[in-house]
Amino acid sequence: MALSKVRAYGSGFMVFSDFSRPAIRLSAIMEIPVVYIFTHDSIGVGEDGPTHQPIEHLASLRAIPGLITLRPGDPNEVAEAWRVIMQLRHEPVCLILSRQAMPTLDRTKYAAASGVKSGAYVLACNAPDGKPDVILMATGSEVGMTVEAYEKLKAEGVKARIVSMPSWELFEHQDQSYRDKVLPPTTTARVAVEQAGDFGWSRYVGLKGEVVGMKSFGASAPLKELQKKFGFNAENIAAVAKRVMGR
Repeated sequence: MALSKVRAYGSGFMVFSDFSRPAIRLSAIMEIPVVYIFTHDSIGVGEDGPTHQPIEHLASLRAIPGLITLRPGDPNEVAEAWRVIMQLRHEPVCLILSRQAMPTLDRTKYAAASGVKSGAYVLACNAPDGKPDVILMATGSEVGMTVEAYEKLKAEGVKARIVSMPSWELFEHQDQSYRDKVLPPTTTARVAVEQAGDFGWSRYVGLKGEVVGMKSFGASAPLKELQKKFGFNAENIAAVAKRVMGR
């Protein structure tokens, strides 16, 4: 279908992307813009347990040359992700979506979702001089809880910045000046938040930063209990931010 110029797509659970890997890899080699939609993208699957909770899958997809991964953080970012996808002519894309409910960010308070096209963009920053003390980064369903952590830090007088980072690949396509504008090199206190393995995040958090991610397989429990157990909540993210600021 794709070779006949039809925009082909398929969908399934994220954990089963392993079964699609040969096709995904071939579409990247052949430079055909197939759309792979994967849902149930984190430990948020809950009681289904570790067999259905993807951990290493995001990192393995990001490792495929020529493939774009997009993990939007709210409905507005999903719409903007489709704007990006429909313009692709030579790159296949994996659109990574959540199962659990996600908040819709107030775009009169936070930056417009059109920043998705750049791969990463500043949602909010309360540093008047543009030099935050700490940068929080998140993708997908973790954006909402990281926004909460940002607001907590802001209320405590911390100069913080929150960056939504739906696509590493699109971000790497931007010029250095844009990337430095989003992630100022002078700010070394950085925290990345993603309910997946932390492999690869070191390029963005650096030696002094930290990743709130998965260092093990998941567990079988209700969503709220899982998030608390593995530290995916605003309280822990804010605490980690303060820790890295002290380094």
